[in-house]
Amino acid sequence: MHRRHFIRNTSLGITGFLLQAPLKAQSEVVLGHNNKRYRINTKWSSADVSRYPVKDCHEMVQDAKGRIILLTNETKNNVLIYDKGGKLLSSWGTEYPGAHGLTLFNENGTDVLFICDNNRHQVIKTTMDGKVLLTLDYPKETGQYTKAEEYVPTETAIAPNGDIYVVDGYGKDFVIQYNAAGKYIRHFGGRGEGDQYLLNAHGVCVDMRNAAQPTLIVTSRQQHAFKRYTLDGRYLNTVALPGAWVCRPVIRGDYLYAAVLQSNANPWKQSGFVTILDKDFKVVSNLGGNEPVYNNGMLQELMQQDKVFQYPHDVCIDDEENMYVAQWNSGNIYPYKLTPVI
Repeated sequence: MHRRHFIRNTSLGITGFLLQAPLKAQSEVVLGHNNKRYRINTKWSSADVSRYPVKDCHEMVQDAKGRIILLTNETKNNVLIYDKGGKLLSSWGTEYPGAHGLTLFNENGTDVLFICDNNRHQVIKTTMDGKVLLTLDYPKETGQYTKAEEYVPTETAIAPNGDIYVVDGYGKDFVIQYNAAGKYIRHFGGRGEGDQYLLNAHGVCVDMRNAAQPTLIVTSRQQHAFKRYTLDGRYLNTVALPGAWVCRPVIRGDYLYAAVLQSNANPWKQSGFVTILDKDFKVVSNLGGNEPVYNNGMLQELMQQDKVFQYPHDVCIDDEENMYVAQWNSGNIYPYKLTPVI
């Protein structure tokens, strides 16, 4: 689904308040299930909203210095850099009106960023302070595109050898692979009938949990699933997440974390939550969602249970296992921080 259709189908003026009628203090609210439960802090960011506004808080990563990097499509400050306590350290960026995807890669000991811009129809590689290192325009080499407007990249993933995977999640749903220099290698996915195809290829990551057999995990959001491929684009299998409009997969340790934009049971009604899967791709916890239930090995429908989030768009897991949740179209609110309950 194209981004303009998302906006057309959502109501405006959302407040961003944690609960409509809070039953207990925030400090007492525990979200999630099993060994993945968290307390939430909705006031984590100490940034001055009059000086550092946000529109959509799209994605977040942590760099080698332990800083939390937030990407927003607010062109007064596309990138906000925090410490883990929520103190704003610096900001930069005025040239990314469609800032959407943010990926960090350690390149020969130096952190770099990859930004997907929906409006510019480009992927831009930068230094941590915003210097442009590489720009990838629309992939004419694929033979699938006749103009830039057909290409709306939403996310990148970088393989250990530097290969760049771009998902065209609001365009034609292809995965396009480049080498580290930006030379086209191949494309796969796209739309079609069959398990190997994608619908709203919103996110992507390289899964290195089995280092001997790394794989690519791609979101197929309107199909409520992740799809797994080899690094050369061969389809492996589908991880079904019934009812969940899942965003990009984020791997930390043995677990996969993902924001769920909304519940299919209650579409366009601020019905998002966060889901967590173990190394066997079994859902073990839903933050703000219903408890995961499997009947005869089949996951039952996932949906929002507690109105904690509105439209969560990404999660970041820091080096202390804290979680940060960025939200789209949720009243210009800063991200939330969630701390594990031991």
